[in-house]
Amino acid sequence: MRKRDILTPIGITLGFIMIMTAIMTNSGTDGIASFADIPSIFIVIGGLIASMLITFKMEQLKLTGSILKETFHKNDMQLPELIQLFIRLSERARREGLLALESEVEDMEDPFIKKGVLLAVDGIEPEVISDIMNAEITALEDRHYKGRMLIEKAAEYAPAWGMIGTLVGLVLMLNTLSDPGTLGPSMAVALLTTLYGTVLANLVFTPMAGKLEAKTEEEVFTKQIIIEGIIGVQSGQNPRVLEEKLSAFLPKGSKRKELKGSDYVGESVNEA
Repeated sequence: MRKRDILTPIGITLGFIMIMTAIMTNSGTDGIASFADIPSIFIVIGGLIASMLITFKMEQLKLTGSILKETFHKNDMQLPELIQLFIRLSERARREGLLALESEVEDMEDPFIKKGVLLAVDGIEPEVISDIMNAEITALEDRHYKGRMLIEKAAEYAPAWGMIGTLVGLVLMLNTLSDPGTLGPSMAVALLTTLYGTVLANLVFTPMAGKLEAKTEEEVFTKQIIIEGIIGVQSGQNPRVLEEKLSAFLPKGSKRKELKGSDYVGESVNEA
C-alpha cells in the first residue's frame, strides 16, 4: 500500500488559512463573504477548463485526476532498504548462482527490479541490461513530463483568465459610471478574478507541478541505483564491495548509519 504525503494537503490548507486569517484580521468574518463572487469563479474556472479542452486530447485530460493524486502520495522504496536487497541478492548469487534468484523474483513488488533481475538471470550482457533499463527510464521521464504538463499549463492559464476577468470587470465598470450602485460589483469581478487565478496558480498548480517534477527526479535516481545493483549482482561482485558502491548514492548521515546498522554481515573485500 502506498504511503500518503501529508505535506501537500497541509500546505494547501495552510495557504488558504493564512489568506482567510489576513481577511478576518482586517474586516472580521463578514469580510470573507465579500471575497466570494460567482461571476469571478465562472470566468476563472470556466475559462481554465475551456483552455485545457483546447490544449489537450481527451485521453490526456482523463488522466488529470490520477496525476493530481500522485502529489498526495510518496514513493515507498527507501534507499537503505533497496541497497540491503541487492546485498542479499549478491550474497545468494555468489553462494548458489544467478539461477537461484528466480525464486527471489516472485516476492518482489517492483516491476523494474523484477525485470532487471530476470535479465541478469537470463545471462544478458551488462551493457545490454543497462541499455534496456535506461530506455525504460527515458520512457518514464517522457510519460511523467506529459502528465506534469497538464498541471503546468493549468498554472499558466489560471492567472491569464484572472486578468481576462479583470478586463471584463473594468469594461462593465466603465460602461456604468453613471450608476454608482454598479461600481462595487463590477470592481469585485475585476479584482477577484485576478485573486482567484493567482491563488490557484501559486498555491495549487505550480507547487503540485514542482512536487511531481521532484518525484520524477527521485524515481529516476532510485532506478539508476537499481541498475547499478543488478549489474553488480550479475557480475558477481563481493556483497561488501557492492554495499560500499551503492552506499555512495546515499547522503551522509542518518541513512548511511541505518545501512551500516543493518543485520547484514558482509564477506571480506579480499574475497572478491
